[in-house]
Amino acid sequence: MTNDSDSQTSLSANLSQINVNEESVISSQAAGHFTPDNPPWGVLQAFLTWLLSVFLLFLPQLFALPYVAVRYQGERPTIEMLLADKTFILIIITGILPAHLLTLGVAWAVATRLGRFSLAQVLGWSWPRNFRIWHSVGLAIVMFMLAGVIIYKFGGQETDLERIIQSSRAAALITAFIAVATAPLVEEVIYRGLLYSAVQRVFGQLAAVIIVAAAFAALHVLQYWPNAGAIASIALLSVVLTVVRARTGRLLPAFVIHTTFNGIQSLIIVVDPYLRTILDSWSHKSPTGLIEFFAGFLR
Repeated sequence: MTNDSDSQTSLSANLSQINVNEESVISSQAAGHFTPDNPPWGVLQAFLTWLLSVFLLFLPQLFALPYVAVRYQGERPTIEMLLADKTFILIIITGILPAHLLTLGVAWAVATRLGRFSLAQVLGWSWPRNFRIWHSVGLAIVMFMLAGVIIYKFGGQETDLERIIQSSRAAALITAFIAVATAPLVEEVIYRGLLYSAVQRVFGQLAAVIIVAAAFAALHVLQYWPNAGAIASIALLSVVLTVVRARTGRLLPAFVIHTTFNGIQSLIIVVDPYLRTILDSWSHKSPTGLIEFFAGFLR
């Protein structure tokens, strides 16, 4: 009887200790002890969110289907025809905005568990002591100049993105707005926020950098195909952004780099008509290749 009583007492004590530990874990989570490198989501959740973000990239095409059905009645338009259709392109570009907002909504739900945790804390929306905003801005400028050199030296044929920008002034301005207002935030939250954090916890930092950088670059290949210089530039940018995320343990520095990089491109798109006039005027006076170098950014 004594042994049975002791066993029951021991079992009760163990169960009580388990309950205390569970309550401690729950209270620790509720207190927000999750970090960017120890997030409240797993690899599967991150992967599914990334997959959904890729699927939502096709949402603008769904928005354009009614227009295509009415505009091309009984006719199957080719890609060339659609890229030459200014209205179709405007619908596609405008449709990116709701796709981005939906992506951000899903990412918020996954990262915060529907508001239970602070989004800024679990993603690392702050500056580390050894990496400040001027580091991000400076690195972005350096990356942009390096990308310009790569594109100038190895750039290939005109891309679909360039044709879209050149289709109309409205398309160019909307593209410039999206490139600064939503694209960097969506891409950083998905790739170096959700995906990187989950992968590095399971597979390690090096594997996470390789996987995330490759995934980000691969998604942009179609966008910049067949311009080898542009593809190489975006691949290099992807590596730098992911390494910065890994080294700083925060998402904000990578976001500022991305936004600054895109912001320079957007500024060039906005001032493009005026800048081309100036460059054309200077090109008749300058014997050097400097003008051609800056013109490479406008390709």
